[in-house]
This record gives sequence, C-alpha cells and structure tokens, in this order.
Amino acid sequence: MRVGVIQASSQRDKNPLIYECTKKAAGRHGHEVINFGVFPDEREDWTYVETALLISLLLSRGAVDFIVTGCSSGQGMMLACNSLPGVLCGYLPTPQDAFLFGRINGGNAASLPLGLGFGWMGEINLQCTLDKLFEGGFGVGWPPEEAERKRRDAGLLRKLSGITKRGMTECLERYPRELTVKALTRGNVMEYIEKFGKVAGGGA
Repeated sequence: MRVGVIQASSQRDKNPLIYECTKKAAGRHGHEVINFGVFPDEREDWTYVETALLISLLLSRGAVDFIVTGCSSGQGMMLACNSLPGVLCGYLPTPQDAFLFGRINGGNAASLPLGLGFGWMGEINLQCTLDKLFEGGFGVGWPPEEAERKRRDAGLLRKLSGITKRGMTECLERYPRELTVKALTRGNVMEYIEKFGKVAGGGA
C-alpha cells in the first residue's frame, strides 16, 4: 500500500513529525510512505479545502491508496475530504478512534487534530494513533463476532458514496477556477499522479 502524508499550512511545522510517525507506523507493515508536505519552509499557504482537493486527486487517480492528513482541529479537513470524490475520511483524535476506523470503516484517509489538544506529549498520542490505525487489516470488521455485518455496512457506505458524489472530471469542470488552477500547480503531487495514477475519473 502507498500511503501519502499531506496536511494544511496551519500545521506546516508538524509535517516532519507526521511523516516520521506515519513511516514508523505504516512502514513496519511494509507500506511505502510519501511526504507531499506542506513542508515547514514553504512560503505559499494551503488551506484545508485546497489540501483536501489534492487528497481527492491523489486518491481518485489511484496514485496512493491511503492519506494521513490533518489541520488545526482535524474537523475541517475531514469535512472537506468527505465532500470530494474518491475520499472516505475519518476523524481520528485517539488510538481507539484509529483502530475502529481502520477495522470497521476501512476508509482511505485519516484526519488528525494537529493543533487542538496537541500539548505536552502530543507526539506520543500521534504515534499511538497511527500505530493503531495501521495495526491489522483495513475494513476487516470488528468486533470479530460482528465482522461480516460490519464489512457489509462499510461496503454499502462506499457504494452510496460513489453514487452520490460526482466523478472527478465533472467536479474539476465545476469547481472555482482559482481552486483547480492552484491544485494543478503543486508539482510534487501532480508529478506523482502522472507517474503512479491509474484511473482518469473516479467516482466515490
């Protein structure tokens, strides 16, 4: 699995920490981790809405399989991601949330609160949350005695999301031009999509 890391500019200083924690958590399970920023030394700002569009492009095109992201509260990024094609994003403030989201919901993006409540020892909670996210298989269902029903519900959620959301191509035609133009100028994301992207549209 290819796991991307990208977060909003409001928490750019935490990008190296998010990347290292994700590498430690996902890497031990054999997943490749790619850091798309936003990097601490970047001058241009990327809001959670703009960043969510980049996430949608990466996932809809199949360039990555999963995204670890966040903003100051984590809520805005989760909402923005879930409004866009190809993304099922969970809000994961704790290791328990991460474990349940990974096992039950089997989404493809995780939004973390990177400012709110991120005080003393915040990096420990971040590492433990990511460890629990990547522990075990995604979407396998939990608890074990209800796994089949949980898998069925998660599959239904993905199906409904694919039906109710427009495809990426249609969305890009309707989005505000300044939003799409800015997204298409993020070189490292666009180059990665060009190299590893598999599909041209994307519904869910």
